[in-house]
Amino acid sequence: MGKPYLLIAAGGTGGHMFPAQALAEAMLSKGWRVRLSTDPRGARYSGGFPDSTEILQVSSATFARGGFAAKALAGPKIIGGITSMALQMARDKPDVVVGFGGYPSIPALGAATMLGLPRMIHEQNGVLGRVNRLFAKRVGHVACGVWPTDLPEGAHGIHTGNPVRASVLDRAAAGYIPPGDYPMSILVMGGSQGARILSDVVPGAIAALSDELRENIRVAHQARDEDGERVKAFYDENGILADVQPFFDDVPRRMSEAQLVISRSGASSVADISVIGRPSILVPFAAAAGDHQTANARGLVQAGAAIMIPENALDVTSLTEQITAVLTNPEAAQKMAHAALSTGAPDATERLVSLVESLAQKETA
Repeated sequence: MGKPYLLIAAGGTGGHMFPAQALAEAMLSKGWRVRLSTDPRGARYSGGFPDSTEILQVSSATFARGGFAAKALAGPKIIGGITSMALQMARDKPDVVVGFGGYPSIPALGAATMLGLPRMIHEQNGVLGRVNRLFAKRVGHVACGVWPTDLPEGAHGIHTGNPVRASVLDRAAAGYIPPGDYPMSILVMGGSQGARILSDVVPGAIAALSDELRENIRVAHQARDEDGERVKAFYDENGILADVQPFFDDVPRRMSEAQLVISRSGASSVADISVIGRPSILVPFAAAAGDHQTANARGLVQAGAAIMIPENALDVTSLTEQITAVLTNPEAAQKMAHAALSTGAPDATERLVSLVESLAQKETA
């Protein structure tokens, strides 16, 4: 008997890839063989996967982007990807296929559906993405990162929480140092691809803090390549010590050392904040499908762990007020950190592993 084989299919953003990475790490540690099916864009986010994970780049596309020509080619690309994966799966049959959303997951899930292989999906957000909604009634389980999740009738939803990477679990419930009259860290994250509105507003809001407070601030700011230079220049001109990068590969360390996190409310960011346990100011992406980032933030906000500012209400004045409120009230900040932990699911990966193993056992029973 060879090793059991798991095929993971995931799209090209950190929101899809980070929980996929967490599952890959766990299944490899249990002696499974793991492959990741994605497209070239997704492969850029696969660097954190264990070296023993084989990366398969498969043709896929979306009808939701590009002009007429791109949309006309989407169908043939998707069919080609599904055909390629079906041939490969017929030769090397996965015991379980798990999709994490994004259009690059279509070929593997489509092929697994055609061949009748055990399969499930994981939805990170409170509202199903387009691809996961397409497959929700065609899989054994829909593992839900946020609960409740809006599911179509007939889909079998199970609340697992959002798996986080091993590097996040290493910092789970890390001791929180409440704000005070000493150097304090603010972590600014806009998701795996940055967020322009945070680059537009956050530096000015920090510069507008009182002199006494601002002198103690150290900033780690994730900004897009095209915004990084001006953001860094603004911080320098205002005498604010800031590390500005397009992507941080050590977010768990930076978050565990932060007194405050200012972030979009993507599923992975919310999961990291809740597992490590930090006060946060969340700015949901207004154009997110189904307003799912607001749904993602709701649990932290209702627990008293986060302050949510709608994108259309975010300006320098409002953000300065909220930063000041957190960083000048150490007792309240400490309560926010504890409240964040109460919403976390550090065992989400184990729950997901159990579902994968149960599907594999049903197949062999």
